[in-house]
Amino acid sequence: MRELIARGHHAIALEPTDGWSRSNLLAEQGSFAVERFRKDFPELIPVTYDASFDHEAWIADADVVIVHEWTDPGLVARIGRAKLDGGNFTLLFHDTHHRAVSATQSISTLDLQHYDGVLVFGEALRESYLRTGWGTRAFTWHEAADDRLFRPRPDIDPVSDLVWVGNWGDDERSAEIHQFLIEPARDLDLSGAVHGVRYPAEALSALAEAGLRYEGWIANADVPKAFAQHRVTVHIPRRPYREHLPGIPTIRMFEALACGIPLISAPWSDVEGLFRPGKDFLFARGGAEMRQHLRDVLHDAELAKALAAAGLETILARHTCRHRANELFEILVACGDRHALETTPAREAAA
Repeated sequence: MRELIARGHHAIALEPTDGWSRSNLLAEQGSFAVERFRKDFPELIPVTYDASFDHEAWIADADVVIVHEWTDPGLVARIGRAKLDGGNFTLLFHDTHHRAVSATQSISTLDLQHYDGVLVFGEALRESYLRTGWGTRAFTWHEAADDRLFRPRPDIDPVSDLVWVGNWGDDERSAEIHQFLIEPARDLDLSGAVHGVRYPAEALSALAEAGLRYEGWIANADVPKAFAQHRVTVHIPRRPYREHLPGIPTIRMFEALACGIPLISAPWSDVEGLFRPGKDFLFARGGAEMRQHLRDVLHDAELAKALAAAGLETILARHTCRHRANELFEILVACGDRHALETTPAREAAA
């Protein structure tokens, strides 16, 4: 959205008032978190809606409407009907989760027949949509880093060894967090911090025993600073992605590399060639290899510098929000959107 706005487009986000993430954020952090968001991202325009909200009126003049996968199924269908009833906009469905392969019933019941296309964040997910016949066409649209925000901070000196930004994951990666984060940090006696939510008491205890500080929720705008304060980070994909959606890392991997911090990843298969494993980052096939890689990066300044530089290079060359905005317009052209061919600014999008 920030990239579209920077190009002169009008982008608005419609967000449910009682959405899970928003409700939990307000419950845990209070209104401060919302005010902080407005301060950090003044150009963004989030509009909250409830059951009485007139979506049809809000999207009537839009050129593009993107409906995310977590949207209520009834609303997904309702916006599709608005398109059928003469909506003069390109309508896209956006999936950035694993439910299409882990909870297929929840996706198979969605009414996507009037959508112009589906945006998915990996080729394996695109193939799943095509194979099952969900939607009329599907496009791979990878995650990316907003390099206006996620960038190196050479003005900040590292004060600690290891940082990880990630939620506990509802048992989707509990064992992996122990194997690739907690146990290596404990065995190597590393200093470090963990940011994220939904950590149960036993997880907090394990972090403390490993010598890692648990610092809870972190505002997105503070993540680059957190990376800069540490010498290395890790990437731990959720099990459903690793097992059923090869080639799809989490967005935090893109953002970490954009910040120029050396990264070591738990196993996943980069079948789409998004990165240069071994150059942009290091793969650890198990806990022992993770310990060795952490030891090497923390004790070899040249290795750490080379990894950071290579990872940043790949992000800037292929995986920024500028790249994704360009790809979005190519997708719109493929969907027959004549406005996408125009160069006049201030075309309108609603997400």
